[in-house]
Amino acid sequence: MNKIYFVLPAYNEEENIEETIKQWYPVVEKVGSDSRLVIANDGSKDGTLAVLNSLKSTYPQLIVLDKKNQGHGATVIFLYKYALSQGAEYIFQTDSDGQTDPNEFFAFWEASQNYDCVLGCRRVRGDGKDRKFVENVLRSYIFLFFKVWVPDANAPFRLMKASVLSKYLPLLPSDFNLPNAVLTACFSKFHERVKYIEITFKPRQGGVNSINIKKIIKIGWKAVSDFWVIRKKMGNI
Repeated sequence: MNKIYFVLPAYNEEENIEETIKQWYPVVEKVGSDSRLVIANDGSKDGTLAVLNSLKSTYPQLIVLDKKNQGHGATVIFLYKYALSQGAEYIFQTDSDGQTDPNEFFAFWEASQNYDCVLGCRRVRGDGKDRKFVENVLRSYIFLFFKVWVPDANAPFRLMKASVLSKYLPLLPSDFNLPNAVLTACFSKFHERVKYIEITFKPRQGGVNSINIKKIIKIGWKAVSDFWVIRKKMGNI
C-alpha cells in the first residue's frame, strides 16, 4: 500500500478550495487508503478555513491544518515537515488555486517507479508573460548560485520520495520563500534521479493571486542572500 501525502497550501482560496478538493480527492482515494490530502490554511482572511472544516466529514482522507500567515513558501515547508512526520513514503505538492490538472498526476506516479523526483515543467503558462519572465530570472539565479540548469525551478506539481526530500529540507530556513526552487537545484546538483514532465498550467480559476510583481521583487531580493547561506550549508551534505 502506497502512503502518499498530497500537500496543498491555501491562502484566501474560498472561491476555489471546494472544487480543488472535489478534483483531487478521487486521485487520493485511487492511490490508496493510507494516502492523505493535506491542506494547510495559511491564516486566510476569507472563509477558506470554514469551507475546509465543513468538508472534513465528507472526505475522510482530508486533513485540514491551520496556521498563522507566513506566506506560500513557509507553508510549503510546513507541509513537507508534517508529511515526513506522519511517515509518508512519497510527497506530492501542488497549489489550491485550480491551475493544475489532477489527471496528470498518474503519469508522475508511473514515472516515480524509476525516478526519485518527478517534477512538473510549464512550457506554456496560463498566468501571464510577467510570471514567465520571473521564472526565467529565477532559473538564471539557480544556475548562478548552484551551477545547475533546470527547465522549471518552481513548478507546483512535484512528486518526491520522502527519503530524498528529507535529505535537503534541513537546508532551508523555516520562513524561506522559494523552497521548491532550491530543492529542485539540490536534486540536480547531487545527482538524484530526476525526471521532468510537461504539465498543463491554467489561469487561476477564482479569486485573486496574493503574489503580485511588487511582492515577487521583494521575495527575489531576499532570496539572493538566502541562496548564499544555503549554498554554504550544502558543503555539509
